[in-house]
Amino acid sequence: MKILDKYLLKTFLTTFTTVFVILFFIFILQTIWLFIAELAGKDLDLLMIVKFLAFSMPRIIPLVLPLSVLLASIMTFGDLSENYELAAMKSAGVSLKRAMKSLTVFILFLSIVAFFFSNNVIPFAEYKFINFRKNIAQAKPALAITEGQFSDVGFYNIKVNKKSGENGNTLTGITIHKKSNLGDGSKTVIKAKDGELVSSEKSSILQLVLNDGYYYEDIVPKKYEDRSKMPFAKSTFKKYIINIDLSQLNKTDANDQSIAGTNTMLNVSELNYTLDSLHKNLKTDIISFSENMNQRIGIPKENKIIAVKKNKKLPNNILSLYTNDQKSKILDLAISNLASTKYSIDASNTEFKNKQKNINNHILAFYDKFVIAFACFLMFFIGAPLGAIIRKGGLGLPIIFAVLIFITFHFINTFGKRISQENSLSPFMGAWMSSFVLTPLAILLSYRATNDIGLINMDVILAPFQKIFKKIFPSQK
Repeated sequence: MKILDKYLLKTFLTTFTTVFVILFFIFILQTIWLFIAELAGKDLDLLMIVKFLAFSMPRIIPLVLPLSVLLASIMTFGDLSENYELAAMKSAGVSLKRAMKSLTVFILFLSIVAFFFSNNVIPFAEYKFINFRKNIAQAKPALAITEGQFSDVGFYNIKVNKKSGENGNTLTGITIHKKSNLGDGSKTVIKAKDGELVSSEKSSILQLVLNDGYYYEDIVPKKYEDRSKMPFAKSTFKKYIINIDLSQLNKTDANDQSIAGTNTMLNVSELNYTLDSLHKNLKTDIISFSENMNQRIGIPKENKIIAVKKNKKLPNNILSLYTNDQKSKILDLAISNLASTKYSIDASNTEFKNKQKNINNHILAFYDKFVIAFACFLMFFIGAPLGAIIRKGGLGLPIIFAVLIFITFHFINTFGKRISQENSLSPFMGAWMSSFVLTPLAILLSYRATNDIGLINMDVILAPFQKIFKKIFPSQK
């Protein structure tokens, strides 16, 4: 049995390693494509590009690893079945369940490694990756500006004819378009003969020092017909300094959730501690808001209700107890309080939803570290029985089945996370939804494969049609 176990393990590891390397390379190319705008045209040296890719690689593992296990399992057992090696094992008294035993131990070990990788390596890499993107301009600020074309740098579009100096900090032929705060185009143009980028690792401000230039600014009059009278203002300068926030030099995608929060940079213990603080903070805010609302609802003391004698029945229209002037003040006060209360409730509701969404993201990040470990186990028990059933190895049919199953897994996983973020589903269910959906499939395939039942029982499908055929043509056998 040890020889058989070694043979199966060697066959699986060879296929798994090959598939993993190919898929990892494909996903790395996808990462380069996603960040091509951030890498291209900035004169990055090879070392910085390697660092950028090295910090982004660990985040690919949760996608590549389960897919590699699935595809390798289908290919390995499909090839064994196609070459009648499984049939030979069964004839020698070795069942499929026994043949999978050594690989099950390996997959269990791989799942444990995947958990520790997700819990320790990925958070560290995410921290380095995010900080590398934010600090790339601080290390080499000239990388944000490309020669001969306009570069978007915060609130400025900057074009230089030539960069020189040790780090390219000396600029020649500078043209700057300053963006309008109103979003109606560039109202200010600055041209300078030369300039210099001055930065410090201790400061988050980059100084652009301009020499011998002109400053043009469009004057926007209050009346449209006066535009022809005030076309623009012009001034000259010998030295002009522009301060730019370094965080604007390397803008991140606003839709990138990994940048928006810190949940991807925390391990399990840190997530537990953070979640405890976030829950306490949200609870404190809700209590504070409710107490504040209770105080704001009451009518101020200066507008006291007229005292009514004991046992005297109040009129249906309580405002009849007041004069017209008092009625007007009371109604105005009620309208003002109602509008203010509604605005406060809406604003607080939005704030509470954002805080709850942040909590949900942290809970999802907590469960994700366990999902990747279980996903490896799940994909093996889908792929191995499926390969034994379809009896096809190689890269043809196995790839089709693997892609369909993994797309289903990834779609359900993404869908579950999205609705969990919006609090429409508990984060636990959102994170584990894909596993819950595909686990019955793994059990079904394992049962059918170990009992030598095909993928589809054609007799069950064809039986109703055979009965109909016999009724229509009773004389035919």
